[in-house]
Amino acid sequence: MAKNINIQVTDNLTDNFRGYAALLRKIKQRVLIAQQRVIYAANEEMLRMYWDVGEMLQQSQDADGWGKKTLQRLAVDLKNDYSEIKGFTVRNMQYMVQSITNHWTTRYLQEAIKLDDYGKHGALANNFTEPLPVPEANDVKSMLKDPYIFDMLTFTEQYNERDVEIGLVKHVEKFLVEMGAGFAFMGRQYHIEVSGDDYYIDILMYNAFLHCYLVIELKDTEFMPEYIGKLNFYCSAVDDILCREGDNRTIGLLLCKSKDRIKAEYALRDIQKPIGISDYELGQALPKDFRGSLPTIEEIEKELESNRE
Repeated sequence: MAKNINIQVTDNLTDNFRGYAALLRKIKQRVLIAQQRVIYAANEEMLRMYWDVGEMLQQSQDADGWGKKTLQRLAVDLKNDYSEIKGFTVRNMQYMVQSITNHWTTRYLQEAIKLDDYGKHGALANNFTEPLPVPEANDVKSMLKDPYIFDMLTFTEQYNERDVEIGLVKHVEKFLVEMGAGFAFMGRQYHIEVSGDDYYIDILMYNAFLHCYLVIELKDTEFMPEYIGKLNFYCSAVDDILCREGDNRTIGLLLCKSKDRIKAEYALRDIQKPIGISDYELGQALPKDFRGSLPTIEEIEKELESNRE
């Protein structure tokens, strides 16, 4: 009798094999959704915790006037007690305080911690405090940095600014990550018309958090003072042609291979449009002779095929 039951169960499994595979797939999908929701809920709680800690730090700093050494001590003590939490570094706690003082959203704070780019803003040459109110100037300073690292781009031959533009558009997702939170790509060689003449902005972006356009001019040389005049012109044109009610003033960003800080500050003095000047760095390409010694993709695939056999 037991033998017959076993045979019947085996027959049922065989008859319903296709249905079983579909059912298993649906269950796995539902389990995956549950896992993702758990991760999402944990991330949300972690963000709220970061925000609350930032508020505690900011209130304590206002009351007691402590400096960076206190953050360093906190980082050590919290790391000892909560080694599994990676967020309690000096840099990230500076982000937490900045999120309160600059009225960041929790999403903006999350992006800042993820990108880990605190400290890159200080080197940015800019005139933001002159044409902008202090809170907005601080927000813009936090939005931009120096240098920008475009390591997705490598050139073995001589390149120009157009090559960099095309490369950034080709890798637009990585470009947006490097630019930071809230940016949307509006176009490369963006056309505007002024008094019947055509002009083309190297790269135009929009920041959804700050509600402003960002005009980017790329140069494949070190900074030269005359570059500011053209960027100032573009910012004025975008303010008049593209900006709508609710948009803040257009920001200009000049990206150069390098800059002399004193020349940059002189060039920005008395300029009425908010403009920043930053360096950019590209990825390092392999030398030709070294690249020639590496296997090609086809050679690697052929080797993998032979190993399978």
